[in-house]
Amino acid sequence: MLVCVGDDWSEDGHDVWLMDESGARLAGGRLPEGVEGMARFHEMVAGLVSDPSEVVIGIETDRGLWVEALTGAGYQVYAINPRSVARYRERHSVSGAKSDTGDAKVLADLVRTDRHNHRQVAGDTPESEAIKVLARAHQNLVWERTRHVNRLRSALREYYPQALATFPQLAHRDALAVLAVASTPTLGAALSRTQIRAALRRGGRQRNLDTHIDRIHTGLRTQALAAPVPVTEAFGAVTKAEIAVISALNRQIDDLETGMAHSFEQHPDAGIYLSLPGIGIVLGVRVLGEFGDDPDRYADVKSRRNYAGTSPVTIASGKSLTVTSRWVRNNRLYDPLIRWAFCSLTASPGARAFYQQKRALGLTHHQALRALANRLVGILHGCLKTHTPYNEHTAWAHRQPTPQQHAA
Repeated sequence: MLVCVGDDWSEDGHDVWLMDESGARLAGGRLPEGVEGMARFHEMVAGLVSDPSEVVIGIETDRGLWVEALTGAGYQVYAINPRSVARYRERHSVSGAKSDTGDAKVLADLVRTDRHNHRQVAGDTPESEAIKVLARAHQNLVWERTRHVNRLRSALREYYPQALATFPQLAHRDALAVLAVASTPTLGAALSRTQIRAALRRGGRQRNLDTHIDRIHTGLRTQALAAPVPVTEAFGAVTKAEIAVISALNRQIDDLETGMAHSFEQHPDAGIYLSLPGIGIVLGVRVLGEFGDDPDRYADVKSRRNYAGTSPVTIASGKSLTVTSRWVRNNRLYDPLIRWAFCSLTASPGARAFYQQKRALGLTHHQALRALANRLVGILHGCLKTHTPYNEHTAWAHRQPTPQQHAA
């Protein structure tokens, strides 16, 4: 007997619906989060099946203590995208009604009839999960820093154009160190070379001090339009606050990078990732964290490419045929893959030649990078399957022009 379970989760509980293979309701109810809820769920299914593998669960997440407990107990757990659940709900109801109990039933029905179209939660190792946690936290902090840098840039544009011209990279330690003591144009113009030197040293700069001191001293003394004094002082306070936040984020990002590097280097697949051209610690951590390390997670290279979002999508209807990029994708994986492709251009002759071939066919820079990323994902898949490091000749030799093609 197969029991299909829909689990509509929230922060404080789970609405579950159990049905058999014909769709008849077997049990249901609301379970609390935590040990008590999990114990009650085990009791609920214990009288229905003798083997945990006969329980198939649909839930709208693939992580968390609850999901780990379900997979650890031996249940088949499917992580269903909320968009898929919404579309499935519309197939069976046109009223627009929605409830937690109803969503649990929808999830149970979905895994009963359509689970072959969805992905079972992967059995990644705890080491891989730890890398994923660090990678996502690091990326979140980088995104948060970017938001604060944009706010700082917007503020400086209003009252301090000299700072924008002098420091094109506002998150850099030099900019933060100097603007911390010169948050207004008046303070900046009054800085002496000695004060600038002291600020740069506090920021951590040790080399090329004289060159940077001259550039900063000249830049901050440049004549520009001035805002009223009260407005300037208000923006100066905003600038100091943003600098404090960005400086703190820089420190936490550095600390996380240290932890990421340590965890990544301990993983058995790290050597394969680092053997690939253009990929370093940060990109390697992000790619490994999002791909996971379950050897059975991807049936073939096409499945890995589809999950990566680098493979194209074909839309065919009648005489119309369109090939386009995937817009629904995991950007935490797609973004580092595009960066990896860009970095590989200078590290791999084969990757550079592949990119140039795509450009010659009329593809834009980003389209060519996406095609290259798709190719690199295939190479990575092969290396992981065979447990062999990257080899430039093996990866690209079959794509090199023959002597006859050169002559032509």
